[in-house]
Amino acid sequence: MLLKMVPPKANANFLIAKANAKINLHLEILGMRTDGFHELAMVMQSINLSDQLKMIKCEDDNITLKSNNNQISNGEDNLIIKAAKLLRNKVGNKQLGVHIELEKNIPIGAGLAGGSTDAAAILVGLNKLWALNLEIYELEDISKEIGSDIPFCVSGGRQICFGRGEVLEKLNTNQFNLGVILVKDPSIQVSTPVAYKKYKEQYEYTYLEDDRDFEKKRKIIRSIDWSDQTLFYKRTEIQNDLQKTVCPMAPEVEKSLKILSDLPGSRLVSMSGSGPSCFALFPNYDEANKVLKKHFNEFEEAGLSAWACSMLSNGVQLENEFT
Repeated sequence: MLLKMVPPKANANFLIAKANAKINLHLEILGMRTDGFHELAMVMQSINLSDQLKMIKCEDDNITLKSNNNQISNGEDNLIIKAAKLLRNKVGNKQLGVHIELEKNIPIGAGLAGGSTDAAAILVGLNKLWALNLEIYELEDISKEIGSDIPFCVSGGRQICFGRGEVLEKLNTNQFNLGVILVKDPSIQVSTPVAYKKYKEQYEYTYLEDDRDFEKKRKIIRSIDWSDQTLFYKRTEIQNDLQKTVCPMAPEVEKSLKILSDLPGSRLVSMSGSGPSCFALFPNYDEANKVLKKHFNEFEEAGLSAWACSMLSNGVQLENEFT
């Protein structure tokens, strides 16, 4: 079924989108789904480490990509290209074209949804550039076809995510003032499929059996007030089930967690997603930035890239929507 196109209301020839990374404030593996994927219960949070994508409208039907990172494919296998072509197919106009320029700042293979958030930015950006006037929920629905994290990245903020990660339950919160120190060893990447495969080999005996069991666990997750800022002061740890599998595979994760734990003022530390990025939470951004500057040499000596980040209430940002 084709989505209805609305006549253009604007005549913009290009726009710029910021694609924000995410961290996991909770990642729990419940069991296996009938489609072969894992059933997950997660809480994801947008942060202001972002890629920038410039989209330039083309007169022809070409969809092209260039990037400042030569590790990134510019071909059909890139989620950016997949997202653009999927959106074009959905609206039934194969004459639409765009040239995309990607400034990559989010590290690759880091558990931060870098590829997914770029794809989300393309869907949001081209919806405006091509004057399609689709609603956010429609873009989220389209994005499920190419990636489990993309629906979250479209709207972002802090949300509970079930299913493969694509079933979103928005949280009514304005508590986004925690600060984050994020670190990654640039010499390593972790394959998400490999991390999940390894977890299954080790912990399949703990898997819940069916959707009734899944729903009981979902109710427990929903019962937690994820908008409560003090929640992250009271807890002893952030649950990320993949962390116990990835740590033996990537000793750099254990090293990162130890360094973050020893930082003055850090509340909680965790790996994000399938890693190897790790983060520590602080009462606010200013405190996180202050600690980062004071300990920057320590991160450098450990071979870690490090960023101080703030939490965001949104996902993709378009240039004319910046505040």
